[in-house]
Amino acid sequence: MLRGLSFFLPLLTLGAPLYSELTGVLDDCFCDVESIDVFNNFKLYPRIKKLTEKDYFRYYRVNLKRPCPFWPDDGHCAIKDCHVEPCPESKIPVGIKSGNYNKYSQAANTVSDMTECEQAKELGAINSTLSNQSKQAFADWARHDDAQDNFCELDDETSPDSEYVDLLLNPERFTGYKGPSAWRVWNSIYEENCFKPRSVYRPLNPLAPSRGDDDGEGFYKWLEGLCLEKRVFYRLISGLHTSINIHLCAEYLLDEGWGRSVWGPNVQEFRQRFDTAETKGEGTRRLKNLYFLYLIELRALYKVAPYFERAFINLYTGNSQEDGATKDLLLQVFNEIRAFPMHFDEKSMFAGHKIEAKTLKEEFRLHFKNISRIMDCVGCSKCRLWGKLQTQGLGTALKILFSEREIQNLPEHSPSKGFQLTRQEIVALLNGFSRLSTSIHQLHHFRLLLKDNR
Repeated sequence: MLRGLSFFLPLLTLGAPLYSELTGVLDDCFCDVESIDVFNNFKLYPRIKKLTEKDYFRYYRVNLKRPCPFWPDDGHCAIKDCHVEPCPESKIPVGIKSGNYNKYSQAANTVSDMTECEQAKELGAINSTLSNQSKQAFADWARHDDAQDNFCELDDETSPDSEYVDLLLNPERFTGYKGPSAWRVWNSIYEENCFKPRSVYRPLNPLAPSRGDDDGEGFYKWLEGLCLEKRVFYRLISGLHTSINIHLCAEYLLDEGWGRSVWGPNVQEFRQRFDTAETKGEGTRRLKNLYFLYLIELRALYKVAPYFERAFINLYTGNSQEDGATKDLLLQVFNEIRAFPMHFDEKSMFAGHKIEAKTLKEEFRLHFKNISRIMDCVGCSKCRLWGKLQTQGLGTALKILFSEREIQNLPEHSPSKGFQLTRQEIVALLNGFSRLSTSIHQLHHFRLLLKDNR
């Protein structure tokens, strides 16, 4: 338990009769729910929320017009709240729209889309004190965004269909998008990408044949029989699904009267998805998977901190004062994360026979990459936006966790050919984790509301 904050625990356990099983140590790691609640709600959440409101993190470039690669497109949702309002170019900070979308430091942003000869000439003019080695690194960086295998299908940011979206003006919330179209997306994710045979039925799957009073024990016996890596994969996807559902319950369309929409928490919707009795215990498992996913992404942020702590890294928007404040706030977030005592140990993954581990890791990567492609099949534009961002955030976290050696060998004063993150990945990583942090914070408020209802 985190010391010095134990007096807050009575607040965190309100509503416990409904969620009495949402407590204690999580499976496949050595951290407990209560420690995460205290750490997140009182230490990290306020800082991560403030960070994602900064200009560098609020503008996300995304292509919402990519066709679904797996089945005929259902067409876009006609509900007005599904619409995403793109941000006019005039509103985008000059450093972000400078033309070199994938770079994030001031030095790199001075290198726009030029020919290789022009780039070489310009690089020499940026700073005559740069070593030949540093110049070469910048030139390589300009040509190759990422030397690592990606866990996500990345949007082409230079596509004419890619647009900047202001995430603060297009918040994630329940838009009314539901039913067969939405379920087909999640069913495809679970049934075709979670290493599961079709003979094993997921609990409470509305698209599966009726199983009577089946409480899902057959599924969980199968899951426990899997290797750690495949169990982790399922729990990550379930945790992401849970987090998204909590956002939808917390920002539910309650009223459209008088031409003004009213959004707020929907307790009944939350109970239907997570109440122990109404879900036959499945809700508690879902919520624990959210905490597990939180630990995975928290660990990735811990691991990637040295990448951002280098002095030449500047989260560049063109406003030097704003950029300095953003960097300082990001470093504060890393300092809080470094102080957390119960991080997930990723070394237990892919630790078996070298060839088998390599094959399993590639399977893991390709399955997740396929899930990122499925997000282009979401019919609601706003749901697609946030699905793509959070999937890319998790994919970036996985990329970080499996690049430990490259991160350890980062040069202190120049870019690295071994490990790089694009601006799109950075924005998705921090906003994706912010969504998980928000979910755990919102759980506390649902506990209070459930107590009041009783």
